[in-house]
Amino acid sequence: MTKNEEKTILVVDDEPNVRLYLQTILEDAGFNVVAASDGEQALKIIKQNAPDFISLDLVMPKKSGHKLLYELRKDPVLSQIPVLIVTAHAKDEMGREDLDDLLENRVMSGPGTYLEKPVSPNAYVQAIQRALGIEESPDMAEKRSLKDELTRSLQAASPEAMHRALEALRKIPKG
Repeated sequence: MTKNEEKTILVVDDEPNVRLYLQTILEDAGFNVVAASDGEQALKIIKQNAPDFISLDLVMPKKSGHKLLYELRKDPVLSQIPVLIVTAHAKDEMGREDLDDLLENRVMSGPGTYLEKPVSPNAYVQAIQRALGIEESPDMAEKRSLKDELTRSLQAASPEAMHRALEALRKIPKG
């Protein structure tokens, strides 16, 4: 059975914060991760050492995800790399036309071909695992669930509750 640790994912996104967010999610899930800030940089990385999977932003400067994907599909070897489009522009004028073109021309097909930003860590990892035929480990699902629960709790907490929680944590003996 293939494991996350055996796979390298290329994350391509022009926004540094989004790129770091996606990279961190995948590293936390145990994947090896390489990152690129645009399609040109991604193509160089892919040609040097092809990843097992590509997480690709659609709208980027220099070379868009749309153009990169068409270029990859022309190469018999590189066209075999599974790709997940991760975009905030699936339904707006910046990306809808490109995404529709990719789907209509079967450059990408099937369920799980794209996710809309913001992506949930769990949905993101599961989409990649499904595409790679990796069974999700219970440990990773539980770990993500706990992180998600903690994040939701922190976002909903009042400043007073956060202060009380911090004080309680400080009272816990170390070691």
